[in-house]
Amino acid sequence: MSSSALDNEPHHTAQPPTHPSPGLSKMGLAAWVALLVLLGAELMDMIDQSVVLTALPAIQESTGAGPDTIQWLTTGYSLPIAVGLMTGGRLGDLYGRRRILLIGTVAFTAASLLCGLAAGPGVLIAARALQGVGVAVMIPQILATLHVTFDGRNRSKVFGLYGAVMSLANVLGPVMGGLLTEADLFGLSWRPIFLVNVPVGLAVIVLGRKFIPESTVKKADRPDLTGMLLSALAIVLIVFPLTEGHLHHWPLWCFALLAAGLLVLGVFLRHQRRKQGDAPLVPLSLFRGRQFSGGMAAQLMHGLLCGLFFMTWTLYLQRGLGMSPFRAALAFVLLSLGELAGATVTAKSGGRFARRLPQAGALVTLAATAAYGLQAGVYQGDLTLPAMTAPVVLIGFGLGMVGGPLADMSLARVPHGDAGAASGLFNTAIHLGIALGTALTALVFFATTGGSADAELNRDAFITVLWWVGGLLALMWALMFCLPRRADKQAEKQAD
Repeated sequence: MSSSALDNEPHHTAQPPTHPSPGLSKMGLAAWVALLVLLGAELMDMIDQSVVLTALPAIQESTGAGPDTIQWLTTGYSLPIAVGLMTGGRLGDLYGRRRILLIGTVAFTAASLLCGLAAGPGVLIAARALQGVGVAVMIPQILATLHVTFDGRNRSKVFGLYGAVMSLANVLGPVMGGLLTEADLFGLSWRPIFLVNVPVGLAVIVLGRKFIPESTVKKADRPDLTGMLLSALAIVLIVFPLTEGHLHHWPLWCFALLAAGLLVLGVFLRHQRRKQGDAPLVPLSLFRGRQFSGGMAAQLMHGLLCGLFFMTWTLYLQRGLGMSPFRAALAFVLLSLGELAGATVTAKSGGRFARRLPQAGALVTLAATAAYGLQAGVYQGDLTLPAMTAPVVLIGFGLGMVGGPLADMSLARVPHGDAGAASGLFNTAIHLGIALGTALTALVFFATTGGSADAELNRDAFITVLWWVGGLLALMWALMFCLPRRADKQAEKQAD
């Protein structure tokens, strides 16, 4: 996106970027440090979404937690994020994105320390929920700050690095969880998976206060408290039954809560229409352009397929193919290497190919998923890790081409004054998608396996999942036609 487009909001104030425009290598030291701090904060969030998964058996054994409690270790983290992202984004617009980022990081770091010191499951769940609150406040400021701080070719490359960090986190989470738990450092068992956040969080706080430029809306109105409460209530009423429904065999109260959530969502939208022009939580004008609304829908599909694929893939590898947790983690490494390669290609493109690049990534992932499904059906229980390397790496490569450009182009025309709100909405889309994808596993995967560890049942169920993932990829590809067809002229000129 051109710098002239980025500077079209006179009511927005931010410190001038500390880099020249020609390329990322020309950025000053302060800009590099600010970028690394922002990406470090993003990495903490992404890792903590998955790091707990491989450590769950050890947590259950040492705390005496039951199955429902273990479920809430993940739900208690994701639900506050889904509830608070839009509010967190708007708070950054009103009170300063750096300030709100640091407040969220303080909460997240303190909660990580509490997780590591927790003596029982109740305290651990509460601390995980506080982590989620910190993330909801912290994460929207990252995309918003990247959006208003970097421009031209730098901006496309920075968002490529953002996609690379997301890809890296996908593998670091489960691998770190398994390695740190198995290492049993200082006899602490699973606790280091949370305690490692403390020094990283402190570094983000200290360096972020010094190097990240502050940005905000010059005339900050009072926050929309009614909108915050209505949006939070709507998301809780929708996400909670989707998360818990499969555990209770979808009783009537789940559908009643979903209906109530949709009703509250309607009330929220009506309230937002009346608040337009008076500091609304969600500027509805963002959805008038198909670039943002289409990008949001594609991001929702992205979350859906991730929520459906990664959870069931883990069960397929360990139950369907009999792999150990370590060998299953190696499969995640292969996929992550592919994602990093795809994200690297994206970063080097400098935004030249516009929507063609993420659409190509979706098609590569679709073809690799189909090949993986055929391979799984032919080889059945004899499929080995070396044999699946090619399709797994290609699945990762395609996904790596999607994340950064999708965020970049979806937010490209958002006015600076609404950057935080737009970032919060964009992040909410993928978290809601993951919640929906996780709920979908009950119908697509567990309806076949019934929770059984039988290898054949798990293999058959996973092949069915791959058909659904393919359909979601095709839909995401179609939605990306809403993104720009041509590259920004300035970025294209500089990339040549």
